[in-house]
Amino acid sequence: MLPIRYVEPVFRPPSEAESLILPVTDGCSWNQCTFCEMYTAPQKRFRAREEEEVLESIRRVGAQYGSQVRRVFLADGDALVLPTRRLLAYLEAIRSHLPAVQRVSSYCLPRNLRKKSVDEIKALKEAGLSMAYVGAESGDDLVLEKVNKGETFDSTREALEKLGEAGITRSVMILNGLGGHAHWQQHAENSARLANATQPEFLSTLVVSFPMGEERFRADYPEWEPLDQLGLFREMERFLSLLQLKRTVFRSDHASNWLVLKGNLPTDQDKLLAQVRAALADPAHAPLRPAWARGL
Repeated sequence: MLPIRYVEPVFRPPSEAESLILPVTDGCSWNQCTFCEMYTAPQKRFRAREEEEVLESIRRVGAQYGSQVRRVFLADGDALVLPTRRLLAYLEAIRSHLPAVQRVSSYCLPRNLRKKSVDEIKALKEAGLSMAYVGAESGDDLVLEKVNKGETFDSTREALEKLGEAGITRSVMILNGLGGHAHWQQHAENSARLANATQPEFLSTLVVSFPMGEERFRADYPEWEPLDQLGLFREMERFLSLLQLKRTVFRSDHASNWLVLKGNLPTDQDKLLAQVRAALADPAHAPLRPAWARGL
């Protein structure tokens, strides 16, 4: 058993499946996005963990598994809310006690970089932080307002540009279907505009879903009507067709996605668009949504 205190449930990006999950905070410092259920449980109320607890966890993991750990993910929802000094102390401890680590990553809310300079972020990069997962959700200001994201196109763009300037790899996530029937087109178009403006190294999409029900989401967005399968494909086709990326790995292969899409942009853009258009033209042969997403 790992010598780390976990507060369930614990979340991490799919690509961090092989990583050591190291909690440096509990919960999310914003935690007001109405589409997100990850940190709504009472025990996940936001707080920064005591510095000594985190450092002791790193020391103890290092003593037991120091040569085995290759990747570390700083949990929970937004480790970069912490002061730069504290993050640097954690990164230095990882480097000292877990010498085999090749990558340290974290979720990142754009708002948490507003007070951090590019020089501070560069210092984090030099200390070992190499990747940040940014849930942009949408590039459309109206949609972002409707779901209480607390961000705008400009605030997300500025954060992604800071990370890029510092040399930190950026993985950006967009929520397919977040705009609903009324706003799907502007959601697709402005999300593509955000990606084009920032040129992230990784870009992915998930389908918005509500395993615990839609009540919280609809409280601030009562007019939202979900897109059906064809509507989601139509939005995806619009999004992909507008992307002008130079070197980005694209993934739409989460359990929530109806249609698995994987490729490198721009090399595979035409192939991906052909897949989506084939699904639009012949919906009878489109894959079924996963059972968990249908509430089964």
